[in-house]
Amino acid sequence: RKKGKLPYRTHEQDYALEYGTATVAIHVDALKPGSRVLLIDDLLATGGTAAAAAALVKRLGAEILEISFLIELGFLHGRDELTGYPVHSLVVY
Repeated sequence: RKKGKLPYRTHEQDYALEYGTATVAIHVDALKPGSRVLLIDDLLATGGTAAAAAALVKRLGAEILEISFLIELGFLHGRDELTGYPVHSLVVY
């Protein structure tokens, strides 16, 4: 979630936007070490949000099985930010 939207204690991860930065957060107890995770988002553009989410999942000791998107804007090369993870998109423009 976006910074400040979650109650309780969180881990936060900053990421770059085209014109600044943003922060995503996860509860410190959201995942147990060794959990297997599928990250799903609607849009892969530059990859910053997904890379930040992946970093948070890894910080909690979980394993990312795949990162999936409904739509990918391939011309923005967001997959380059997700090197090392299997990435799947239903539609690529």
